[in-house]
Amino acid sequence: MAKTQYYTATSIDGYIADETNSLDWLFEVDEGTENPFGEFFAGVGAFAMGATTYEWVLENDNLLEEPQNWHDMYGDVPCWVFTHRDLPPVPDANVFMISGDVRRVHEAMLVAAQGKNVWLAGGGDLVAQFAEHGLLDEIILGIAPAVLGAGTPMLRHRIHVDELILTGVREVGQFAYLTYAVGDVARMGRHLAAETATLLPAAF
Repeated sequence: MAKTQYYTATSIDGYIADETNSLDWLFEVDEGTENPFGEFFAGVGAFAMGATTYEWVLENDNLLEEPQNWHDMYGDVPCWVFTHRDLPPVPDANVFMISGDVRRVHEAMLVAAQGKNVWLAGGGDLVAQFAEHGLLDEIILGIAPAVLGAGTPMLRHRIHVDELILTGVREVGQFAYLTYAVGDVARMGRHLAAETATLLPAAF
């Protein structure tokens, strides 16, 4: 069964970027020798991101000058970018600029994913829209040993205790990876959620 997942890195106090929208602090953290993102992305058939996240990726990876960097990271996996302004496309990338109801786009993403998972790359405001409509199945957090004090929140949506269940814990370098089932699976209870998680495609 395919899942819609929010996979992201965060500080201990729940920020995915600092007050200047920078991730410099994150790149200072020792990632170890494993590649959890590569393992995770192998199960992804479609993904989405907001305009701010897309602009950061464009600049950080110099994608307009070196579009091969996008293809090296994401291949031909289709990406939907939610935006209300004109943004430059990555040359020859399978990217769709979109706005409007996330439910309609989510249906298209599930079809395009062809049975694989859907990844919500961020940011937190966009993921909150999916969560509000009950479209978020799993949260995977790579928690970095940093406390920022302020910045961009990991998720701008309240999820109650009975809607979350811890299904995985993993140490990778200096990161602590926590995986949570969200919504209906979590409500089944801790033991049933863990059992169900083993039947679903691996988180990463």
